[in-house]
Amino acid sequence: MKRIETLAALALVLVFVSSDSSTGSEAPFDLVITGARIVDGSGNPWYRGDVYLRGDTVAVIDMAHRRFAAKRKIDGVGLVLAPGFIDIHTHARRAILDIPTAENYVRQGVTTLIEGPDGSSPVPLRPFLEEVARVKTSVNFGAFIGQGSIRTAIIGPNDREATAEERARMLEMVRQGMRDGAFGLSTGLFYVPGTFTPTEEVTALARVAGEMGGIHISHMRNEAADVLKSVNETIAIGEDGHLPTQVTHHKIIGKGNWGASTETLALVAAARARGVDATIDQYPYTASSTGINALLPAWAQDGGRDATLKRLQDPETRARIKAIVIDNIRFDRGGGDPKNIQIASAGFDPTLAGKNLAQITAARGAPVTIENAADTALDIIEKGGASAIFHAISEEDLVRIMRDPNSMVGSDGEVIRFGVAAPHPRGYGTFVRVLGRYVRDLKVITLQDAVRKMTSFPAQRLGLFDRGLVRPGMKADLVLFDEKEIGDRATFENTHQYAVGVKFVLVGGEVVFDGQTMTAARPGKILKGPSSDW
Repeated sequence: MKRIETLAALALVLVFVSSDSSTGSEAPFDLVITGARIVDGSGNPWYRGDVYLRGDTVAVIDMAHRRFAAKRKIDGVGLVLAPGFIDIHTHARRAILDIPTAENYVRQGVTTLIEGPDGSSPVPLRPFLEEVARVKTSVNFGAFIGQGSIRTAIIGPNDREATAEERARMLEMVRQGMRDGAFGLSTGLFYVPGTFTPTEEVTALARVAGEMGGIHISHMRNEAADVLKSVNETIAIGEDGHLPTQVTHHKIIGKGNWGASTETLALVAAARARGVDATIDQYPYTASSTGINALLPAWAQDGGRDATLKRLQDPETRARIKAIVIDNIRFDRGGGDPKNIQIASAGFDPTLAGKNLAQITAARGAPVTIENAADTALDIIEKGGASAIFHAISEEDLVRIMRDPNSMVGSDGEVIRFGVAAPHPRGYGTFVRVLGRYVRDLKVITLQDAVRKMTSFPAQRLGLFDRGLVRPGMKADLVLFDEKEIGDRATFENTHQYAVGVKFVLVGGEVVFDGQTMTAARPGKILKGPSSDW
């Protein structure tokens, strides 16, 4: 029996080595990572092996440790080697051109950023991607085409039906977006103008993306009281549009709705059981972040900012709007208390960053009540608006979603200017927080499943079949980390703290982070979707 096992193991080694027969001194490898525990992204248990790279590709995995010649060696003993993490939901375009190193992501082990979520993207897409290529990024970069951006270009921020001619133009813009390299269509049906779009119109656009090999990914219409309706709508768009569909940054908002993830996950499972390719992504925090306009009703935003301001100037209309803002603070994103709404950034007054509505209301000389906090919010909106953080999610729902086999990890973060404002810490900590808090400390999921949710699963969802696994022939996007040390330091009170525990990050076979500092390497590639024509 032992002889059979030995021969089987030797055969496996030979299979790995046979993928590149020109070993040894004749053609040395560019780099070898020795002695690490390989968590390969498949969800399988770890194993040990030496990983040899040639150029931007994994050439050989040698489980016999025979020490082939290589120009550079990285000692991986005591560390975990995994595929580089793929972030399927980012707002990286906000600063990637100014900070092409994307250091807050690289220090987490992220090697690929996907832009254009929530229905918002550059239109047209290709010129922006070409501009990103020119600045030479440390990470790979790709994008979705946004339904909201397309509708805005044709109809504006207005609540009305599209004409037949406008619908045809929007369909063509989706086609062009796919030709420009999009991985699919994103929707933000919570936001203007997505919220004004009938499901049938969204489905028609999604169908075009699906015919061209793309997927649909959605910030749903509602993540609070109507979350079940919204999940059903997201599933229906995929089912009727005949394409994969994804609930992005899945969460349950508002204490009265906590626990609904049991039902939302059952809806996704039932959809998959009948043949709908429905999936989920999430970030590991009990607070969301978006514009403070999220407190306003959709009808108050019809026509854009100028129309909203005009409504707020009318006392009767303002009172109607305020009543809904009060409800949203009490039952929805406000989590029942003005202190749960924290300003992340405010262009008209940077000193508001980090302060919550309770503090700002008190500083205005008013008693801290939900009613007065609503007035504070409306005042902020009138003066220019703000990005805000909303603490209204339960840990129990978060954990339940994380354990679900159909969920993957995505940050919903952005490339961060270190030390500026008070952004959500997810941009600094999403991936390492999963590995540190939820894998090592709380044992919510296993290490191998967490890595799968960060690598091969999003790669499969996007059709990036040359990434997401540590295998010969795959692109050498890799991360080495210390399982005992890895974790997030960024908090809601002190955001600007880099992740710890990541020792090396490689993109396309080049070291972009050496455990201490970013290197000068900028090997990131523009990754393009299935119908790209460039």
